[in-house]
Amino acid sequence: MTITSIKKSKGVKPLVMITAYDALFAKLLEPSSDMILVGDSLNMSFAGKSDTISTTLEQMIYHTNAVCMGAKNSFVVCDMPFGTYINQEEALKNAIQVFQETPADSIKIEGGADKAEIIAYLSSNGIAVCGHIGLLPQAVRSEGGYKVKGKTQEGKEQLIKDAIAVEKAGAFCMVIEGVKADVAKEVAASVGIPVIGIGAGKDVDGQVLVFSDMLGLFEEFTPKFVKKYMDGASLVKEAVKSYADEVTCREFPKEEHTY
Repeated sequence: MTITSIKKSKGVKPLVMITAYDALFAKLLEPSSDMILVGDSLNMSFAGKSDTISTTLEQMIYHTNAVCMGAKNSFVVCDMPFGTYINQEEALKNAIQVFQETPADSIKIEGGADKAEIIAYLSSNGIAVCGHIGLLPQAVRSEGGYKVKGKTQEGKEQLIKDAIAVEKAGAFCMVIEGVKADVAKEVAASVGIPVIGIGAGKDVDGQVLVFSDMLGLFEEFTPKFVKKYMDGASLVKEAVKSYADEVTCREFPKEEHTY
């Protein structure tokens, strides 16, 4: 996938995006994915934190490099963590660092019309930007939790304004998160670039899920919008218990596992 082919997918085929944080899973996910997002959600999935806010740029660069090693032919998007794009100059400096230190194809930043000038500044300086509107995980503390968007007429109109502003600023696609399905459909129809949903219904231009959620590896909670395609946590626990039992009973290693 390229920025051109991603844009051309609008109205043709839904895009498949999934998160990855390491080379091992990136390699497994690559064959079925159009785009791989190195999400700052790693702070919750991998680090056990309650939100994404304490993720650092150094962490994102490390994990993006790992993902790019595992999925060398994928279109990889790196999340810009909280506090790294507070103004145009900081955003460009940090985005340049990501581009210079990783093979990432683009970066992603949260925000709509309020971030349009920053997106435009990045785009004019050679940085490919994926937008992110709707529910913004990096704003969870200021908003007092994760709140679904688009419940009012005012909210719908603001989301459409956000999407149009992000497109005009030069983003090649955007994520829309935690939005009423009928509203997300209108938002997607209001712009000419792909709008990839997470918790935003099926009438958008693609879907993204966190891999540990869809594989049933993350047990703390399951958002309503997540479908578990396997019970990964139970499978892993069963496998590890079998290993432990065989070690305890001296059934492993057997002769075929011994030099």
